[in-house]
Amino acid sequence: MLFGPGVIELTKAKAASAVRSSGVIRKTIAQDPPREIANAPNPGLFSQLMTKLDRIDDAILRELGRDGRISNIELADRVGLSPSACLRRVAALERAGVIAGYRAVLDREALGTGFVAYIAVALNDHTKKAQEAFEAAIARAPQVTECHNITGAVEYLLRVEVADLATYKVFHTDILGTLPQVHGLTTYVVMGSPKDERA
Repeated sequence: MLFGPGVIELTKAKAASAVRSSGVIRKTIAQDPPREIANAPNPGLFSQLMTKLDRIDDAILRELGRDGRISNIELADRVGLSPSACLRRVAALERAGVIAGYRAVLDREALGTGFVAYIAVALNDHTKKAQEAFEAAIARAPQVTECHNITGAVEYLLRVEVADLATYKVFHTDILGTLPQVHGLTTYVVMGSPKDERA
C-alpha cells in the first residue's frame, strides 16, 4: 500500500468537492496535491486517482480513434455535446495526456510495403548491454515498424513491413541475421488482418 488510510481519505474528501464545468471535472486538488501524494514514488497513481473518464469521454476517444481529423462540430454531434463543450472536453483529454497525439493511417499497399510479418527474436546474451545494442540496431532499421520486449521463450517481437517476400528475405538474412546478439529468429507472415484498429 503506497499511502496510508488518512491520505486516501483526504484525497477522497477533496475529490468529492470537485467542481463541474461543461461536464469536465476539474479537481480542486489538482493544483495543490497533498504532500504525501506529490512525493509518492509512483506519480502515475496520483493521476489515476485524479482522472476519471466518463461515457462521453469514452465516446469522444472512440470517434477520434476512428478519425483523428473529424471536425469538432461533427464530433460534438456524434457524442451529444455542444461544440464548445466538446472542444473543452478534447482539450482536457489532451492536457491530461489521455490523447497523446494524432497520426495518419497509411496504406501499406500504396506505399509498396504490403508484406507484413512478425518475428520472434531470441538473444544469445541476456545482459542489459546486449539488449541495448540490439535495440539500437533495430532503431536504425526502417523495415521494423514495431519492436516489443516481451516475456516468454524469446526476448523480442518485431513487426516488419516490406515490399514482398524477396525483400523480406534480404532483411532477414543480411540485417537481422548478422546482428551478433541474435540467437534465433521465428517468422510469422501475416496472411490477413480481420481486425486491425490501427488501419
